[in-house]
Amino acid sequence: MAELRPGGLLDPRVESLSVHERRELLGARLAATVRHAFAAAPRVRRTLEGAGLRPEDVRGLDDLGRVPITRKDDLPAFQAEEPPFGGLAGVPVERLARAFMSPGPIYDPQGEGADFWRFRHGLAAAGFRRGDVALVSASYHLTPLGFMLDDAARALGCVTIPGGVGQTELQIRAAVHYAATAYIGTPSFLLTLLEKAREGGTPLSLEVAFVIAEMLPESLRGELERFGVRVLQGYGTADLGCLAYECVEKGGWHLHPECIVEVLDLETRAPAAPGQPGEVVATIFDEAYPLLRFATGDIAALAPEERCPCGRTTAKLAGLLGRVGDAVKVRGMFVRGAQLEAVAKRFPEVTRVQGVVTREGHQDRLEVIVEVAAPDAAGDLAARLADALRDELKVRAEVRPVAAGTLAAGAKRIDDRRVWK
Repeated sequence: MAELRPGGLLDPRVESLSVHERRELLGARLAATVRHAFAAAPRVRRTLEGAGLRPEDVRGLDDLGRVPITRKDDLPAFQAEEPPFGGLAGVPVERLARAFMSPGPIYDPQGEGADFWRFRHGLAAAGFRRGDVALVSASYHLTPLGFMLDDAARALGCVTIPGGVGQTELQIRAAVHYAATAYIGTPSFLLTLLEKAREGGTPLSLEVAFVIAEMLPESLRGELERFGVRVLQGYGTADLGCLAYECVEKGGWHLHPECIVEVLDLETRAPAAPGQPGEVVATIFDEAYPLLRFATGDIAALAPEERCPCGRTTAKLAGLLGRVGDAVKVRGMFVRGAQLEAVAKRFPEVTRVQGVVTREGHQDRLEVIVEVAAPDAAGDLAARLADALRDELKVRAEVRPVAAGTLAAGAKRIDDRRVWK
């Protein structure tokens, strides 16, 4: 069953290059992308000019460090100043395939072509193959994750079931009816599907899963694999697409061979040594969205430099360690402190707000604590606020009114108390 799937290289020509060959290829693509972005993306042009750079000054990877960093947290302000994409897009809107809005709000473009976000490499590494029927349990509503994964599976020749989020019983029914062999989505929802299907007497025939958007502790992977499913994971963002993915050897996530991924020291911004925490900063070569040195806010570390038996020669990320700032990912969606405060301001009863993220079993839980003058007289405030938060965050939160002064002075806007084992 699952163990018979090899999980081979999708493109050996690119995935198994020597260090020198890879530097030459990425350096040439960097230079070409800088030229295009300088000509087509107004904010990129202004940023480079502000640093005293012209396109001819960036000729390869040795010049990468001269390019200024653009931060993900700045996107909402950029896009409000210069809609729709903050002056960072490389083609006009009429040349896009799709346009999305993620919580923040952050607006993301999808350019033309198959597998725009490059996730097919990760699916191939996990063992997806032509003819698989893949259940895609990720949102197709305004946010791009569902389309990112769906397009990648179809690029490999898989048939996709657009399951979306929620509606567990319907997704099980569809997966059973079509004899789905593969799953793409969050690991926590995969466990829910497998357990409920078994309880209902209709076990799923899944053999392989590619999971994303949530942490995958080994305890959870073990539970999933007891159902006979090979489970491998990937890492990416809505802005950048796929940045890294796991192979069957595990031991870290291979950096995607078709982009530049840096891990930079949190203080010096110099390249971090293997094992040293740093912020993930990526450069992609998409004509539609040529992001240069885009700081994700994710903290990670590079794995020790060892040759992987799978044949891929890219370095590996050892895994994600947290976030810069107060944005955290809850059930696959980013939640920011600024969003909590923006929603709370709509309710005059609320004076302060804090989000607390915990984990029960393998499910994330978001509690929003709100200080009010008289908690006992808050009436239906909790329900109204919960509805408003769900509309803004796309994640369900439990609201708990408390008396003014309950939250400690200087308390984090979002307190992430999850422990990963």
